[in-house]
Amino acid sequence: MLWAPRESARPERAMVCRLGCGACCIAPSITSAIPGMPNGKPAGVRCVQLTDDMRCAIFGRPERPQCCGGLQPEPAMCGQTRAHALTWLARLETATQPHNDSA
Repeated sequence: MLWAPRESARPERAMVCRLGCGACCIAPSITSAIPGMPNGKPAGVRCVQLTDDMRCAIFGRPERPQCCGGLQPEPAMCGQTRAHALTWLARLETATQPHNDSA
């Protein structure tokens, strides 16, 4: 017997990544190890796992950092252009940085 797939519990998250974007692999910092980047990566630096056609070379594999899988495309983040996504993610990166209150 064939089973129908369950409907997504969050249908608003059904957005598909824009081909040729890769903003989420460039704009944010990643503090966990990535194959080829054992210390993670700083914000604004292209992940070494981002292929020439702007796809993740380790997508769906166990060595992909958990934070990468947790960042899902959505209209507010991705907008209509790659430039929008890069800007939005850069602002998120800045907004979530710890502040040095001792200065």
